[in-house]
Amino acid sequence: MKVYTYALILFFTVIICFIASFDKRILFNRHFAAFLKSAILVAIPFIAWDIWFTATGVWWFNTDYTLGIVVAGLPLEEWLFFICIPFSCVFTYFCFDKFFKLDWLSGMNNLIVFVSVIVCSLIALLHHDKIYTLVTAIATIVTLIYLHFVVRARWIGKASLVFTVLMLGFFPVNGVLTGTGLEAPIVNYNPNHFLGIRMLTIPVEDAVYGYTQFLLVLYFFKRFKHTLDENKKRIVSQEL
Repeated sequence: MKVYTYALILFFTVIICFIASFDKRILFNRHFAAFLKSAILVAIPFIAWDIWFTATGVWWFNTDYTLGIVVAGLPLEEWLFFICIPFSCVFTYFCFDKFFKLDWLSGMNNLIVFVSVIVCSLIALLHHDKIYTLVTAIATIVTLIYLHFVVRARWIGKASLVFTVLMLGFFPVNGVLTGTGLEAPIVNYNPNHFLGIRMLTIPVEDAVYGYTQFLLVLYFFKRFKHTLDENKKRIVSQEL
């Protein structure tokens, strides 16, 4: 049973959202293609990041809690992580956007972006010797600057609120991965490469990492969803 731990974490993270996707009030299943494209696209640099950090000992995995299938130095479950976790996050955002009027949160975009960029910049400068902290801070800065100043995304405030809600699930999921309730952590971190600030057992960098990944997957999901919706409308109009 122990070897299924990581797989079960992913299963229970995604299964309720997956089943709910087919609910007639939600119908998120219609957007599976857009989600998969966005998740896979964002997974490419994040998996490369993961492989690099694993190879250099920034973090490593306790294979006692995995199925034992390793690809490019990563357990199979770690590859699936980049599909399952974003799925639950984007599904949650989709539901919030569908059932609640949260457009007023666009007024918070400037504050969120400027505060986040300033804080991440200071941390990167002060702790440039800690590679996990540095890379996470830079990735977040670049993502927020691109979304806010280049593509003018108006949903950053809305996404930030949803991510705050998602922290309710983040703590048990990442908590178990980092050792909560287990004899040993599934994911181990080299103390020389991160701040050492933990939320229970979770390095604070994990939350920032997750936020950045969520924003990027959501951005591409919106783009691919819009393109697919426009193509469907064009096909319908041509048939009429």
